[in-house]
Amino acid sequence: MFGSLKRGLALALTATLALAGAAACGESDGAGGSGSGDKKITIGYMAWDEAIAASHLWQEILEQKGYQVQLKNLEAGLVYGGLANGDIDLFLDGWLPQTHASYLEKYGDKLEKLGVWYDNASLSIAVPKYVEGVDSLADLKANADTFGGEMIGIEPGAGLTKATQEKVLPEYGLTGAMKLKTSSTPAMLAALDGAIADQKPIVVTLWHPHWAYAKYELKDLTDDKGTLGTAEEIHSLGRQGFGADFAEVAAMLKKFKLSDQQLADLEDLMFNTHKGDEAKAVDEWLKANPDFEKSLA
Repeated sequence: MFGSLKRGLALALTATLALAGAAACGESDGAGGSGSGDKKITIGYMAWDEAIAASHLWQEILEQKGYQVQLKNLEAGLVYGGLANGDIDLFLDGWLPQTHASYLEKYGDKLEKLGVWYDNASLSIAVPKYVEGVDSLADLKANADTFGGEMIGIEPGAGLTKATQEKVLPEYGLTGAMKLKTSSTPAMLAALDGAIADQKPIVVTLWHPHWAYAKYELKDLTDDKGTLGTAEEIHSLGRQGFGADFAEVAAMLKKFKLSDQQLADLEDLMFNTHKGDEAKAVDEWLKANPDFEKSLA
């Protein structure tokens, strides 16, 4: 009797496990969008404006296709770590080969490169055009007092922050003369906006592409020592296995490209015209660029 009971329990357990396995396989098969299974995608992004713009753009595009998209705003290092351990599926702002080189060195074998959507990105240090006598990074040392001995930066974990601290300051003899004040991208932009409103001198870490260059009259300080590197590419990066799990999305990302004008228009809508309502900015931009979604097909 007990033997029959044990056999019955074993058969029931086997059947349960088989059903669970079948359900799991069904979810896996649907991950690429070809079935009715898991269509959840987590996009990680740092608070760089082109990353915010691209992430919200792709959230809208993918949700129209039936995907459930979650956005996670994290520092760059945490985004790369999330991709490496599989907590994040997609990142649309990988600056290569220089700015994010250390992250690729650390996590590169656990990431997938899914395409380059912008190829003229560059780091910069800028001042308002009304600031006289400061046209190059070499001019900063003698004029440090003009800026209160401070350069206004962004997030501590940003590649731009690393380049400024490890290359710009020491190579231009600014260590001790100027301090890089790290904060956040929104805080840096607020400081820039306030200084320009009062016509006060300010020096900030910035980058191209960025809508600030359209809104304000700025000048990039020339970098004769090449401490900020040359023009870079912005890559879409996925976690390991992304292309296999989301073949449809990977194919679209391979075709994803934005021109200077398209990106400037999207950022202007998102951070100026419809500030705080990213979805409205994306909708308006997509209506004004009807061929964009066709280019991804």
